[in-house]
Amino acid sequence: MRHGDKVNNLGRTKAHREALLGNLACQLIQHKRIVTTTAKAKSLRGFVEPLITKAKDNTTHQRRIVFGYLQDKEAIKELFGTVAEKIAGRPGGYTRIIKLGFRPGDNADMAMIELVDFNEIYKKGEEKGSAKKTRRSGGARKKAADKAVEVAPAADTAAPAEEAPSA
Repeated sequence: MRHGDKVNNLGRTKAHREALLGNLACQLIQHKRIVTTTAKAKSLRGFVEPLITKAKDNTTHQRRIVFGYLQDKEAIKELFGTVAEKIAGRPGGYTRIIKLGFRPGDNADMAMIELVDFNEIYKKGEEKGSAKKTRRSGGARKKAADKAVEVAPAADTAAPAEEAPSA
């Protein structure tokens, strides 16, 4: 029984699975987005995000650790150079998985996994709404109270002006 076994083996041995995820991670780092099956994308997220976190600390030790997983010098240069600069301020969640539907040949569930900071489509929307939105309650009540305060001084100034002509 598989009680508590959270690893998706992807129908492969440990060595084959690590080689697969390493190759997928190299392609993701170099191309910034790849299309693969949903199961592989979910496994890849757990594999590549700790490596991206290690890339924030650009030391020889961290480079050697990451090289042990990826085995690709060009991917390491890209990860510790371009990718590390863009994700420096992000506390996690470096990848996004978007489901694409089913593959025509074998009906496999397909997904696109991409690095979040390299998607220009979503960044344009963030620039427009640059004000940070909060999730606290009372936002509508606060706006109503501000409007009531604005209306009240206008009513006070109008009342003495009307009383003067009638007196």
